[in-house]
Amino acid sequence: MQAKCKMIFGIVEKLAPAGLAMEWDNCGLQVGDPEAEVTGVLLALDADLDVCREAAEKNCQLIITHHPLFFKQLKQINLQSPQGELVAALIKNGIALYSAHTNLDSAGGGVNDCLAGLLGLERTSPLKAAGPEGLLKFVVFVPSGHEDRVREAVCRAGAGWIGNYSDCTFQTLGTGTFRPREGTNPFIGKQGDLEKVEEIRLETIVPERLAPVVVEAALEAHPYEEVAYDLYPLKIKNTSAGLGRIGELKHPVTLGQMAAEVKKILGLTHVRAGGDAGGTIARVALCGGSGADLWPLARAAGADVLITGDVGYHPARDMVQSGFSFIDAGHYGTERVVLPALKEFLEENCRLRELEVRVHITGINGDPYVLY
Repeated sequence: MQAKCKMIFGIVEKLAPAGLAMEWDNCGLQVGDPEAEVTGVLLALDADLDVCREAAEKNCQLIITHHPLFFKQLKQINLQSPQGELVAALIKNGIALYSAHTNLDSAGGGVNDCLAGLLGLERTSPLKAAGPEGLLKFVVFVPSGHEDRVREAVCRAGAGWIGNYSDCTFQTLGTGTFRPREGTNPFIGKQGDLEKVEEIRLETIVPERLAPVVVEAALEAHPYEEVAYDLYPLKIKNTSAGLGRIGELKHPVTLGQMAAEVKKILGLTHVRAGGDAGGTIARVALCGGSGADLWPLARAAGADVLITGDVGYHPARDMVQSGFSFIDAGHYGTERVVLPALKEFLEENCRLRELEVRVHITGINGDPYVLY
C-alpha cells in the first residue's frame, strides 16, 4: 500500500502521543504536505542542509527529527538565513519535516526509556510523571478460533500495555446467542434461526485516547457482521509517561565506574561528572537532553546520581555542594539512543499496515561540539 506522510505521523504519535508534549513545545509537522506520498523516511535529532541533502540522496520524502525546526513564533522566512535556506531546500526537494520532541521524551518506549534500558536500569518509573491518563477496559466477544487474530489486532493498535509488559489480555470461554434477522449476512448461522456459538470473551486495557483506534482495529479483524463489544471506565490511571526515569542498578558501582560505563555504552569520547568518585551508586535518575533542573526531584526520589546533558556551572556546583552526584553525557549523546528504537517501531508498524516505506537513520554526526 502506498503510504502518505500523515500515515507515518499517526504511527509516530501512537508511540509518542502529541498530548504528552510540553506547552512550550512545537511538535508535529514543520514543513510539507501531510497528504504527500512517502516511500522513504530519514531519522535525525536535528534537521540542517546536510540532513536535507542526505534525505534527497536516499530518496526520502520525509525527515523525522527529535528537535523542532520552529520553536518560537515565525515572523519571517529569510532565504539568506540558515533556517530559511533549509526551508527552501525542503520545499524544492519535496521533503516534509516532522518533529517528535518532548512527547517522545516522555513517552513509554521513548528517549528516556531507551536510555534507561541501555544503562541496565531495573524497576524504572518516570522521574516527573505526566498527568495521569484515563484507562478503559475493552471487552470483545469473538467466535472460538478467531480470538488470536483479534487479539493481535487490538494489541498492535496500542491496547494491552501494563507498565513495560505488552500484549496483556485475558480470555474466557462461553456461549453466545443471536438470531440473524432479515437483511443480515451472518458469518455463522441462518436467518431466523437462534444460534448458540462457542465464543471467547477477550478483554484488555486501553488508554482513552487510543480507544477509537483499538475499536476500529477489532472491528476490522473480527469475522462477524455485527460485533459485540464493551468499554468500561476504570478508576486506575496510567502514569507510565513523564520526564526522565529513575531505577535501580542490578549491582551497585562507584561514581567513577558508572561514568566509565556510561561513556562506553553510549559510545562517547568523554563525559563530565561531579561528586564523590568513590561514592556508591545504586539508584539512578536520568533525563535525555537537558535535565539538570530535575536534580532536586532526583535527590528527593532517593537517586544517588543524575545522568543527563548540558549541566551548567551553577547547577553543577549546587549538586556537588549538596552531596549529590551527576554525570553529564551531553545532549546529543543522551538523545541519539532513541533513533534505532524509533526506526524499529516505524518499520514494524509499516509492515503490519502493509505500507512500503524504507526507514533510515542519518549517517551525519549531529553533535555540534568538537574536542581539541
